[in-house]
Amino acid sequence: MLSYEQAIKHLTSRDNFYIDLGLDRISKVLKQFGNPQDKLKCIHVAGTNGKGSVCTILESILREAGYKTGLYTSPHIWDYTERIKICGECIKKEDFALYTEKIMNCGIHLTEFEILTVMMFLYFEEQGVEVAIIETGLGGRLDATNVIKKNLCSIITHIDLDHTDRLGDTKDKIAYEKAGIIKPNCPVITSMGFEPIKDKADELDSMLIFVSPFVQQDFVEALALKGQHQIENLALVITAVQYLFHEIDDKTIIEGLKKVKNPCRFEYIKEKNLIVDASHNPNGIQALRDNLDYYYPNEDRRFVFGCLKRKDYKKMMEILFREGDEIYINEFDYPDACRYKELSSVCPYKTKKYTKDLTLTTDKLNIICGSFYMISGMGVNIF
Repeated sequence: MLSYEQAIKHLTSRDNFYIDLGLDRISKVLKQFGNPQDKLKCIHVAGTNGKGSVCTILESILREAGYKTGLYTSPHIWDYTERIKICGECIKKEDFALYTEKIMNCGIHLTEFEILTVMMFLYFEEQGVEVAIIETGLGGRLDATNVIKKNLCSIITHIDLDHTDRLGDTKDKIAYEKAGIIKPNCPVITSMGFEPIKDKADELDSMLIFVSPFVQQDFVEALALKGQHQIENLALVITAVQYLFHEIDDKTIIEGLKKVKNPCRFEYIKEKNLIVDASHNPNGIQALRDNLDYYYPNEDRRFVFGCLKRKDYKKMMEILFREGDEIYINEFDYPDACRYKELSSVCPYKTKKYTKDLTLTTDKLNIICGSFYMISGMGVNIF
């Protein structure tokens, strides 16, 4: 039997650890396993920013209401098992290895994300999940999660420019890809008014529920996640809950909101005066900067920043930093990570190279940001 360590080695090997959008391979594999995705009640979430938060908030409310929930998100922070959860509990490592081996033996080569997606559908179906909340990996139309033929609803969160090499170089083109998760005669909930979303909903006779970014104050105050941008995410979630689950009352919603945990999304660690935020594109970085200015306008700031080469890192740094900030560039270990020289040469302010010897003292507000992969690589001890 495959060990967990062997399963991870297989997933991250050069043969599997790449992106190849399309539904043919995963559809063939799922058919071999009896199409478990067709037996689940799913809420499918796509968007440039906010989709992970929307999924996590929604899951917490439904779990509080007594549903057996499945949650599929990516990427993970510390461990692959974080991506697949039932009622807040990560899939066990021995189950993860067992499913990996089973999928490896299906005779069809899959990418890392495809293997994980097949695993998720199998695990949720076999464990009797009542509502599966599924975050797309990249885009929507050709994302491996989009093998779902019908869902309880689609949710499309905030759309901006990201992954333009794969999804298109305009917001309309990206909206077209995200709109690919809309299903025939299944409602779609969004705060985005892009024409491709409207057109797809019309084409498939799907009810389009347009949400304004406002929500009642007691919900905002109850939400354990902080940040002004969460109001838009919360509005989408509350709309979905009230539309789909009429029996869930406001008291249950509030209790669910209090229990939301979503690491590295404007997460404040008091004892270290530290904000950890995995925003990794200009829109997300703008939200981070707005939140820093709103919650901590007068504190001196110390940044540890790193990002991937395929991101608009020059714009990200122009948005994030201000005169007088102490800025450390983290040259983290990842194939597509930016090097120190690449970032420091276009940063508008003076930078230093981050080393593991750096002590983040509490005399300043410390902010670690720029990439999930960087935060993961820094290790849990720094937090």
